Amino acid sequence: MANRGHSQYRGIKRKSHFSITLYIFLLFVFSILVFFYYTKDIVEDEHKNVLVSEKKKKKEHQFEENEDNSVWEASPSHGLHPCIKPTTKYKAALGWNRYLTVKSNGGLNQMKTGIADMVAVAHVMNATLVIPQLDKRSFWQDSSTFSDIFDENHFIKALRGDVRIIKELPKEIESLPRARKHFTSWSGVGYYEEMTQLWKEHQVIHVAKSDSRLANNELPLDIQRLRCRALYNALRFSPPIERLGKKLVEKLRTRAKRYVALHLRYEKDMLSFTGCTYGLTDAEAEKLRVMRENTSHWKIKVINSTEQRIGGFCPLTPKEVGLFLHALGYPPSTLIYIAAGEIYGGKARLLELTSLFPNVVFKEMLATPEELREFANHASQTAALDYLISVESDVFIPSHSGNMARAVEGHRRFLGHRKTITPDRKGLVEIFDKLEAGQLDGLSFSHLVRDLHKNRRGAPRKRAGAPPRVGGRARSRLEEPFYQNPYPECICSSRARVRK
Repeated sequence: MANRGHSQYRGIKRKSHFSITLYIFLLFVFSILVFFYYTKDIVEDEHKNVLVSEKKKKKEHQFEENEDNSVWEASPSHGLHPCIKPTTKYKAALGWNRYLTVKSNGGLNQMKTGIADMVAVAHVMNATLVIPQLDKRSFWQDSSTFSDIFDENHFIKALRGDVRIIKELPKEIESLPRARKHFTSWSGVGYYEEMTQLWKEHQVIHVAKSDSRLANNELPLDIQRLRCRALYNALRFSPPIERLGKKLVEKLRTRAKRYVALHLRYEKDMLSFTGCTYGLTDAEAEKLRVMRENTSHWKIKVINSTEQRIGGFCPLTPKEVGLFLHALGYPPSTLIYIAAGEIYGGKARLLELTSLFPNVVFKEMLATPEELREFANHASQTAALDYLISVESDVFIPSHSGNMARAVEGHRRFLGHRKTITPDRKGLVEIFDKLEAGQLDGLSFSHLVRDLHKNRRGAPRKRAGAPPRVGGRARSRLEEPFYQNPYPECICSSRARVRK
C-alpha cells in the first residue's frame, strides 16, 4: 500500500516537472516571438528615419549647392580675354642718354599704378627709367625699397622690349643738374611730347610724384597696353611675398571650398581722413578728429560726418557689411578673409560682423609669427599679401572704393572678370536706415539689396566715362580709372573663344 502511494507520488512529481519545463519553454518561445515582432517595428522605424534623414540631408545639400551657385558664380565672360601685345606699329624706347628718376607717392597700390604710368611716360619721352624710389614719408612710414616689394630683376627683364630700365643712375650722371617736375595729373601723350623739350637742357628729369599722371582715356592703344604689361606682368611682387601669399591662399582652400576676400576699410586712418563717425562713441570720434587735425598733408580738417554718409563717401561699418552679405544670400558658414589692417574699435566692433558670420580670418590667423616676422612694420609688404589673396579669392568685396579696391577689381577683370561685388554705399544708406527704423522686414530688405546690386557684380562692360555735362579737370577726376577697368584696350573678344 505504501509502495503504491509512493509510486503515484513520483508520477505526479514527474508530470509536474514536465509541465513546468513545457511552460518555461512556451514562455521562452513566446518571448522570442514578441521580441522579434517589436524589434521588426523598431528596425523599420529606424530605417524609415534614416531614409527620411538622408532625403532631408540630400535636399539640404542640393539647396546649399543651388545657393552656392547663386552667390559664388561669376558672370559669363563671353569669350573675353587679356590682350596686351603691342601692335605692329609699336617701337621700343631707347633713351640711352636720357634718364627719368621717379619718387613714387602714396600706399602700395597708389605707388604700383603710378609706376606703371611712369613706364609709359618713359616710353613716350624716349627715356631710360631708373628704378623708382618708394614713398617713405606717407602715413604708413614704410621703409621698404623697390626690391623689398617687387621682383626688381623680373621688372627690368619683362619690359626689355618696351623701355630701358636701370637700377641706378650711372656715376658720371649723378652729379649733373636735374629738371625737377611735377607732371600734371591725367595728362595725354601730347603733354609728355612737349615735355621732351626739357632734354635740350637736361640729361636727367626727376619726377616728384607718380600717381595719376596719365589720362584714363583717349591715349594710343599701344600706350594703354604698355600700362597693362607693366602693371599685370612686370610688377610682380618679390619672391618672399609671392611664396607666402600662395601659401596663405592654399591654407584658405583647406578651410573651405570657396572664400570671400573682404577689404574691410574700417581702419583708423580711413575713418579719420573721410570724417566718418557713424556708429562710433563720442570718444572714438574725437580721436579721429585729433588725428585729422595733426596730419599736415590732409587738407580738409572740418568734415560733416552725416553728409559724408548720406553722400555714400563713408566705408561700410562691420555691422553694415554683415547685413549686406546676409541680404545677398551668403550663408553664416561663409569663410571670409579680412584684407585690412587693424579694425577701429577692435574685437568689439568686429563682433558686429562675426555675430552673423563667425568664420572670419586675418592673415595673422593663417600665417605663423615666424612667417610674418620679416614683413613686420612694413605696411606695403603686408598690403601686398592682402592684394594677392584678394585677387585669388572667389568673391572680392570692398567696403570702400579706395586705391586697393580699384586695383584689385581691375586685376580681376583682366584675369577673366572674376566676381567682384562693389557696394552702392549711397543707395545702401537709405536701405539700412529704413531697416533700422523698422520700416522693412528681412525679406524686403534682402530684395532691395539684391536688386540694387544686380549690375554691380563684376560683369564685363566697357570703362565708364565722366557724367554728362562735366568738363575740364573734373571730367578726368570723375571718370572710371583705367586700372579699375582696362576694358576695352587690354581685354578683347574672340569669336573662337566665344564658340569654345
